[in-house]
Amino acid sequence: MTGQPDRLPLESLDPRSPAPARTPEQLSLLGHPTHIRLPAELWLTWLTDATVIARFEAKHYVRSPPRCWPWLGAVSSTGHGSFRAASLPGPSRRGTVPAHLFAYQLAHGVINRPGWSAAEDPVVCHTCDFHGCTNPAHLRLGTAAENRAEWRLRRHDPRGPLADVRGAAGRTRAIAEAIRAGLQADEPPNLIEKRIRAAEEAGLPLTLW
Repeated sequence: MTGQPDRLPLESLDPRSPAPARTPEQLSLLGHPTHIRLPAELWLTWLTDATVIARFEAKHYVRSPPRCWPWLGAVSSTGHGSFRAASLPGPSRRGTVPAHLFAYQLAHGVINRPGWSAAEDPVVCHTCDFHGCTNPAHLRLGTAAENRAEWRLRRHDPRGPLADVRGAAGRTRAIAEAIRAGLQADEPPNLIEKRIRAAEEAGLPLTLW
């Protein structure tokens, strides 16, 4: 989009490559925005580390491509998944990042941006409106203003995720609990899908129709 920094492919941040003129940084956001900047080189170490990737993959439930991939781990107050990529010294929870941000960059490369501070800085938006989704096909780059506008436009849809009476965090946790129960019972995917649908329906507002 016009005025937004481009994504950096993972290979472009190879430690053996010449250092960029400016070190891209990002904010680690948990719940309400927390001003902790993470260099792109640090993201690169996580996104190319097989052990970190394996831990990430174990914490979300992968379904067929058109469907959401719910997060099964810790959840922030905004309903987004929280993934502990590493334990780092410094401020509390430094090294814990939004799961959807990790998923997007794992699929598309590190986002070259200074952080979520300017109006035109890119943010990762959910096209499905489910904050707990980590399916890269449901994520896109946009601006904070665009993200807020889409929320205002779609939050009145009585069948949409944004209408969930439990709130975004409650919805993410309820769906995750349903999936974990199905996995623990060693149920086949079709029965787990029924659990997911029931968890989704349970949060929809009552209507007269």
